[in-house]
Amino acid sequence: MKPLPLDQWDASLSHVIDDMSGHPLNVHSLMANHPDLLNAWWDYRNYSVRGGALGQRDCELVILRVAVQMRSWYEWACHVDRGLEAGLSIEDIDRVREGPDAPGWSDHDAILLRCVDELLEERVVSSATRDKLAEDFSEKQILDIIAIHGMYITLGCMINTWGLALDLPVQDRLPASVSREEFEQSEAT
Repeated sequence: MKPLPLDQWDASLSHVIDDMSGHPLNVHSLMANHPDLLNAWWDYRNYSVRGGALGQRDCELVILRVAVQMRSWYEWACHVDRGLEAGLSIEDIDRVREGPDAPGWSDHDAILLRCVDELLEERVVSSATRDKLAEDFSEKQILDIIAIHGMYITLGCMINTWGLALDLPVQDRLPASVSREEFEQSEAT
């Protein structure tokens, strides 16, 4: 399956085209092959990319960690771009690949990344991690961590299955230090 050209999109998807100012991303064009799915997913996507109850910065940390664990260059690159806009430094973003035990994380950031790793590796957040999360995150925020991580696992599986190419405007906005080769050479820890 390939991203569907815009002129072949189902009319029911006009709101997606409008929301993206006439330039949906390749992942949206891939999902446009299944209009019912893209329509059902769109509100969830909009809630998630705005950070939900987490706020944008924490949301981007969740998504970047999922991208590392899923080995999804597409999602990594898209969210390096978004992460920088949300206030993460390039050093923070690089550190995401090292995981929650990397030096330099605040307790808040480290427990957020640990939670994502537990979800990906164990399919559950341990009681010790939940207790630590509760010091900084509300119950709604913890639900959002779980939901947003799950949404990006789904996207990562779609992207990796069909080898989706990165959108050129995203590629053009990336810092010179961020490359696919460098991302793929690093291992998730």
